[in-house]
Amino acid sequence: MAQYEVTWAGFGGQGIMVAGQLLAYTGIKEGKQVCWIPSYGPEMRGGTAYCTVVISENRIGSPIIRTPQAACVFNRPSFDKFVPTIRPGGLLLVNSSLIDVTTDRTDITELLVPANDMAIKAGSGKATNVAMLGAFVGATGIVDYNNLVAVFKEKLGRKKELLSINLQVIKEGYDLGRTIHKKGVKV
Repeated sequence: MAQYEVTWAGFGGQGIMVAGQLLAYTGIKEGKQVCWIPSYGPEMRGGTAYCTVVISENRIGSPIIRTPQAACVFNRPSFDKFVPTIRPGGLLLVNSSLIDVTTDRTDITELLVPANDMAIKAGSGKATNVAMLGAFVGATGIVDYNNLVAVFKEKLGRKKELLSINLQVIKEGYDLGRTIHKKGVKV
């Protein structure tokens, strides 16, 4: 992996920024070069929100991403906006709990992640973002799963009542992502 770029997109309140930050912190823990850039709509909750994360073994020349290798989309407006930007050969993770369409692109790999359903089944709808994060890490192997869990515990482990739920959901997402990683998704 020379450099990997991913866009996380949804609406405010879905944990988009937290998922991107956890990925970035994990990259930093592994000694990689990392850039995380948030972008918000004018609303506090329910407005558009997305962030980009660049992880590299080398110095990052520019944090601006126009055609990422991957996108993790949490809602339909984000699907419509960001799917066309993924470069050929890239990866698309779709929160299939809220998005009832799939892409017609044949030049990317698509993984449907029922993130909301996974989170609610585990006991907290607030774990949707970690389901997607786990699936992304499982699909790409961009960071080590054990390092991701360690960073998660360090950054968000204070909420003991939610910790076991989040760890369960991140593992379920990771296992789902591994199903396509084993099929040879390129990082």
